[in-house]
Amino acid sequence: MRFMKLFNRRLPFRLPVLAAIGAMLCSGQAWAIEPFTVKDIRVEGIQRTEAGTVFNYLPVRVGETFTDEKAVSAIRALYATGFFKDVRIDAEGDILVVIVEERPAIASVDFTGAKEFDKEMLIKSLKDVGLGEARIYDRALVDRAEQELKRQYMSRGLYGVQITTTITPVERNRVAINFTVDEGEVSRIKEIKFVGNKAFSDKDLMDIIKLRTPGWFTWYTRADQYSKEKLTGDIEALKSFYQNNGYIEMQVESTQVSITSDKKDIYITLNIKEGDKFTVSDIHLEGELFGREDEIKSLIELEKGDVYSGEKLTASSKKISEYLGNFGYAFANVNPQPDIDREKKEVAFTIFIDPGKRVYVRQINIAGNTKTRDEVIRREFRQMEGSWYDGKNIKLSRDRVDRLGFFTEVAVETPEVPGTTDQVDVNMKVVEKPTGNLMLGAGFSQEDKLLLSGSIEQQNFAGTGNDVALNVNTSKRYRTIALSQNTPYFTEDGISRRYELFYRTIRPPLINDSDYKVETLGANVKFGVPFTEVDRVFFGVGVENTYMETYWDSPERYKDFVRDFGDGTTANAWGVPLTIAWARDSRDSSLVPTKGRYQRANFEVSPFADMKYYKASYQHQYFWPMFNGGTLALNGMIDYGKGLGGKPYPVFKNFYAGGMGTVRGYESSSLGQVEYDSDGDREYLGGSKRVVGNVELQFPMPGMGGDRTLRWFTFLDAGNVYADGQDIDFGDLRYSAGFGVSWVSPIGPLKLSYGVPLNAKDGDRKEAFQFQLGTGF
Repeated sequence: MRFMKLFNRRLPFRLPVLAAIGAMLCSGQAWAIEPFTVKDIRVEGIQRTEAGTVFNYLPVRVGETFTDEKAVSAIRALYATGFFKDVRIDAEGDILVVIVEERPAIASVDFTGAKEFDKEMLIKSLKDVGLGEARIYDRALVDRAEQELKRQYMSRGLYGVQITTTITPVERNRVAINFTVDEGEVSRIKEIKFVGNKAFSDKDLMDIIKLRTPGWFTWYTRADQYSKEKLTGDIEALKSFYQNNGYIEMQVESTQVSITSDKKDIYITLNIKEGDKFTVSDIHLEGELFGREDEIKSLIELEKGDVYSGEKLTASSKKISEYLGNFGYAFANVNPQPDIDREKKEVAFTIFIDPGKRVYVRQINIAGNTKTRDEVIRREFRQMEGSWYDGKNIKLSRDRVDRLGFFTEVAVETPEVPGTTDQVDVNMKVVEKPTGNLMLGAGFSQEDKLLLSGSIEQQNFAGTGNDVALNVNTSKRYRTIALSQNTPYFTEDGISRRYELFYRTIRPPLINDSDYKVETLGANVKFGVPFTEVDRVFFGVGVENTYMETYWDSPERYKDFVRDFGDGTTANAWGVPLTIAWARDSRDSSLVPTKGRYQRANFEVSPFADMKYYKASYQHQYFWPMFNGGTLALNGMIDYGKGLGGKPYPVFKNFYAGGMGTVRGYESSSLGQVEYDSDGDREYLGGSKRVVGNVELQFPMPGMGGDRTLRWFTFLDAGNVYADGQDIDFGDLRYSAGFGVSWVSPIGPLKLSYGVPLNAKDGDRKEAFQFQLGTGF
């Protein structure tokens, strides 16, 4: 043993008793020694280690008897600390002397030539595994770190990487560690070959896997860089593809990965055994069905005669499990067992259902809400503590919390309570997002340059869930000062209340050359009554006083209004709008929806006072999840306004189209009714009717994983507005197409788009680049 060699080094200075211990251990015989009483302990050789650390590991104290067993234990214990590379024990009279030689400490860890990885990240990762500044130097650990670095580089396709480690002694028994990295060139996949595939071509299979040979975008996606993890994922993707098309016994029998001697090119061969294509001959249910066999069968996506699909079978099992979860069986086991008939090429399935014990929820825990109060989240829950587990209500609770719009992430877990078999906790974790919104809109044209508008709003005020807003809109056209407050839970039953005081000034769009001025001072209050989990009906009443001033170059429609309600140049009219509205929101998120619907209908009528009119609006949004994390988003809007009792429809309540939110590629508010002033300039007045339709294909940004806050999209827009007295003509719709980027930024949702008009008419004003901060669709 090593410590016996250390004994022998100082044998002239060591007591015969300790020499006897050495002889005993070397010979393996149980030699007895005469113990002695320790009057003092002295430690020699320490530089950084505290003497108290050494004393702590010694099995003997001053005044105690020192024996051979304690000597062996002491040396073993001190070696086990890892602090020392040499340990000796000696005695001078009755004084026990512990002599150590410390291992060197690491003074620094540095990298030279590392470009693929951030140096600071590498230093931190090594420190996490014990190799870092001020740690004890261990050559074995350095060797392992070197191998791990090589593995990381190889995962990036750098198979020719060379790492040289230099250990440099520095003062105070320390060492500096430097890893010199020669990254070499990236090894790229030269060829991917499939062997044994008959049912599907090489091109079909290449569309399934993610590994690629070098192409236009592989410099960014790195799909042409081999890694074992990527290949494993592709093999599973191939299996799923085959099994979803009936090949239940398909196997990737072997893979060959070879690299050229210069470490630049990689060749991959996949040997496939397809097997036969199977159809489903029958599906049986076994186990505890609770008399709901018909309901459970309706959840099975496969039917007799269908081509076997592993994806549909898995989805069926999941649906059955979720269905049983709605009745409290949170840990139901649904296990399909195949019975394969290879002669007939058919497969029958028996789905065994074991619901397990019925489970109830012990408690609901909420984490991550650093600002939002617990009660704001808990009042959205439909799963109650102490009641039976209900998977449907838990999902509904998650969606309702997400639809608040206060969080970028909402996740729910239902772990089993330790020590029980019939209890779970519901743990919700949220990630707060800034709820103070700075909303901006902008466009750019050669004639009018940069067009800006904006407002400021504070949602979730002080974490109460209430919206408090002082909206100050300073755009050239619309100027608003409005104080509003919305209380989602004005009553415990969820009736909401919103009131607003406002002063608005409307000037002509910047694209018009005429001038007029509309000032409105008003107030309103609106109550929202929940009728179902996703439906709410609103009732409101308001009062408005509108002052309009026209000039010689004002549009004729505005001059007509002041003639009807004023002295020919100015008008002062009152209105008492009554509102009834309905909204249905079944989206999985109000911030970044991927599935569900949003609908709203609004009817406003002013039957009293000077202005008599009505206007109705309807909007329908639909979100449908697609392949590769994509989402199909559809939006449709229709608006209609009309005067009552022979009164004209107020022209300042017209609808507008063009720009973000309606028809991109055309300038904001440029579509619809046009008049010409005395100079022959075009005046854009909007209209009392509007039709808009939008189609978007939304996809995650490459390289962002599952992050939904940054996406790119393509779009097709259609829409137009029509004047009072003009029929809606769908043949007169304007169309545009383009692409863009959306980002849930810290100050609100941002959209940047490039649109191209598809059927612009003479006089239509085009605008390719547009962005808006604050829009949701």
